[in-house]
Amino acid sequence: MGKKTVAVLGVDGYLGWATALHLSRAGHDVVGIDSLVRRQWDRECGTQSLIPIKSMSQRIRLWRRLTGRTITWRRMDLRDAGAVTALVREIQPDALIHFAEQRSAPFSMIDLPHASMTQVNNLVGTLNLLFALRDHAPKAHLIKLGTMGEYGTPNIDIEEGFIVIKHNGREDRLPFPMQPGSFYHLSKLHDSHNIQFACRIWGLRATDLHQGVVYGNQTDEVTMHPGLATRFDYDAIWGTVLNRFCVQAALGLPLTVYGKGGQTRGFLDIRDTVACVRLALENPAAQGEYRVFNQFTEQFSVKALAEKVREGRAAHGLKTSIVHLPNPRVEREEHYYNAKHQKLLDLGLQPHYLGDTLIESVIETVERYSSRVDPVELEQPNVDWRRGGTAGWGKASERAAPVQPEPRPVVVLSSSRKPSRPSSASTSTRLAQRR
Repeated sequence: MGKKTVAVLGVDGYLGWATALHLSRAGHDVVGIDSLVRRQWDRECGTQSLIPIKSMSQRIRLWRRLTGRTITWRRMDLRDAGAVTALVREIQPDALIHFAEQRSAPFSMIDLPHASMTQVNNLVGTLNLLFALRDHAPKAHLIKLGTMGEYGTPNIDIEEGFIVIKHNGREDRLPFPMQPGSFYHLSKLHDSHNIQFACRIWGLRATDLHQGVVYGNQTDEVTMHPGLATRFDYDAIWGTVLNRFCVQAALGLPLTVYGKGGQTRGFLDIRDTVACVRLALENPAAQGEYRVFNQFTEQFSVKALAEKVREGRAAHGLKTSIVHLPNPRVEREEHYYNAKHQKLLDLGLQPHYLGDTLIESVIETVERYSSRVDPVELEQPNVDWRRGGTAGWGKASERAAPVQPEPRPVVVLSSSRKPSRPSSASTSTRLAQRR
């Protein structure tokens, strides 16, 4: 495949950074765009990546020194329509990889300001992008990160985006019925509708990657140097379930399963995420086509994941317990789940499956950075779907000076009072008591 000009939107994020490195190493001209608001949200919520990450300027310089490859970096908010239009008009991208959205379901359920900000941020940014593409780069391929959470958990097989329906003697191929589980998931569904509409009426082309839960933090590019590390989130707002289990196992804490644990989802390794994006880039949608790929490699229930982590620790003679907490989400805890995911396999995806070796490698990573773990973040979920953020959802951060010294974009903040984080002494005592 020839060299392409690719804009990676949301380049400072967990997946955006790993994808930018992967595509740059493959020989593409990568333009990285981000508002850096994710770092602001960390300060608002009192959270941080377990693995320390460098500033964007430091990351870009290091990548160039190690590889001789240049990633062009621009700070930009996709809600700024003028800036988005100017960008598309100037760089004339062959493709755009769209990660630049608020991606936390719990964050979107804290209160009205956070639900509103999530939908405005995600929908307005994507609309600005669609109009810019219509006017200045109509042949560019938009690759947007959606989520399997758009589908919900229907009692039928989940197809890849569309389903053939026969009704009263007639037949049609229609978008698969969706049952999103949060205001965040709803924003992703609205995005999907807007993108499909733009393809149909303006002749744009787009691939909607309905992605499962991603685990791991190592790709061939990220592991070239510690300064190229991407995020590792484990807390109740930004973290994912496997990360939380691995952190708890490394600290000798019980693995906390919400509800019965029968909630089943699709999962994939971060190495497969970057591979899927590259496959979509190398095999673009046709002009006027809106297509959906379900992007995951395996299905697990939450309880089964906890048991895999427990078994992995037992193989090393370490005892790990599993406890069940009240589920903060409103969802089915036991259900049928069978989602199709054949299209990316047909394009050549070679999956990395979850095994004991990978779980142990994640736990070893946690152990290296155990001094950065905040055990308060592992105790109880701090956002409830019925009542919103609890009293302790956004503890004041005790972090040192922010990683990025530049002024931050403005976001809508909750007016709720945020209690202070416990002192380091009390945190250490609590951790010792829970071992």
